[in-house]
Amino acid sequence: MTAAPAPFQLTLADEAATQQLGQDLALALKPGDCLALIGDLGAGKSTLARALLRALAEDDTLEVPSPTFTLVQSYELRIPAAHFDLYRLGDSSELDELGFDEALESGICLVEWPERAQDRLPKDTISMAYSFTADGGRTVTITAPEVKLSRIQRSLSIRQFLDQNGLKNAVRLHLTGDASTRAYEVITAPGRPQMILMDAAKRPNGPPIRDGKPYSQIVHLAEDVYPFVAIGEMLKAKGLAAPAIFERDLDQGILLIEDLGRDGVLDDDKKPMAERYIAAASCLAHIHTLDIPREIKVTERHIHRIPDFDRVAMKMEAELLIDWHIPWKLGREATASERAEYSSLWDGLIDQLESAEKSLVLRDFHSPNIIWQSDKTGTDRVGLIDFQDAMIGPAAYDLASIAQDARVTIERPLMVALIERYCADRHSHGAFDEASFRRDFAIMAAQRNCKLAGLWFRLLKRDGKPGYMQHMPRTLDYLSSAFEHPALAPLRDWCAKLGLLN
Repeated sequence: MTAAPAPFQLTLADEAATQQLGQDLALALKPGDCLALIGDLGAGKSTLARALLRALAEDDTLEVPSPTFTLVQSYELRIPAAHFDLYRLGDSSELDELGFDEALESGICLVEWPERAQDRLPKDTISMAYSFTADGGRTVTITAPEVKLSRIQRSLSIRQFLDQNGLKNAVRLHLTGDASTRAYEVITAPGRPQMILMDAAKRPNGPPIRDGKPYSQIVHLAEDVYPFVAIGEMLKAKGLAAPAIFERDLDQGILLIEDLGRDGVLDDDKKPMAERYIAAASCLAHIHTLDIPREIKVTERHIHRIPDFDRVAMKMEAELLIDWHIPWKLGREATASERAEYSSLWDGLIDQLESAEKSLVLRDFHSPNIIWQSDKTGTDRVGLIDFQDAMIGPAAYDLASIAQDARVTIERPLMVALIERYCADRHSHGAFDEASFRRDFAIMAAQRNCKLAGLWFRLLKRDGKPGYMQHMPRTLDYLSSAFEHPALAPLRDWCAKLGLLN
């Protein structure tokens, strides 16, 4: 039997420390978490609950009345929250009438006087027990299952990182996450510009699936923050608008970086802004004229070598269509012969890419990862924020990524304009084989959309993230567009035969 993780203690010197802990907890909790606050009157339980709820609301003035008489107060915040005070609870069965289970299904529950609930709280409840110290402070003992305790400890490690870098009273606000395990926060502190904190703990290896390697290693996904630092500093040195890195803890995977803003390339209706997309295509054309080093020194002991977007990686990504899209579309697994045919088709396409121009592939160069710098000119207008998975591969890949933006529909006239602007810019820099590039564009667009057509369903089925399925129709439309190039005719016919494009 696995031993339960040992509780850990915190000392809170004053009310301000309690409020800061509430802010840190707000960044650690997830829907389904139950937080039991245990302690005598005046221990600070309500102070902590109030600070946590205000942090979730991102509003220091949020009215947080005591639920002593109502027993429960509910809040529709970034994460829905219910604040229970069970001091006047007559019987634990009354929790059913208060909607405790329903509140826990969609959000978090903060419970004062949890002992009145007897055994009705979840077994994985996070318990925080308060006691008084001799000097008027408080000691808090936190007990929780390992997975929840590790989340809290991670948030407290980030607070320690900020303290150690001169940001002792910094305010932390949730920013966003993505399809990866990374998370981001907005950091504000007196006398400092607003900054972004990247929380990117080292990626745990998944199970080996080929040649003893996990998926992430086969397709060259960054496993720590070293690649982000290496590529980011290289891009800045080349005059591109990557965020400056102010502070770092490479071992823990915590970076404090420049905030490039929230202005993107979509308008208020989430439609693409043509001028900004065209500027992004020009930025790519500029990048593809640069001499990119294969090895970048990060520290005295660490050199990052930019990996190749090789055959194995391309095919592994494309196989997501076989592994996940076919079961979704056809309701069955792909047969051995279908797998063999698909693999052979991609071998033929990748053979054609042997003659492709190779350059830096940022990998996810599309609307979520482009920050518009309206006060800048030229390539400086295009802020780059997602490049830790960069590779060296066919230059056409990133243009396919933005011209067929996975998150927003790019109508054909704009897609054509992006390709034409890119090609015109490349011609202006010297010799450029446009015909070969257009072939490479079609192959890379097909490869990327085959990957996405499987990824969206994998995110739903395996990871419980249904929101990405909204992109499936667009992805299939993009794939059909890529199939218009003669080089893709064999793959188009194979997909049509299986009914994957209907």
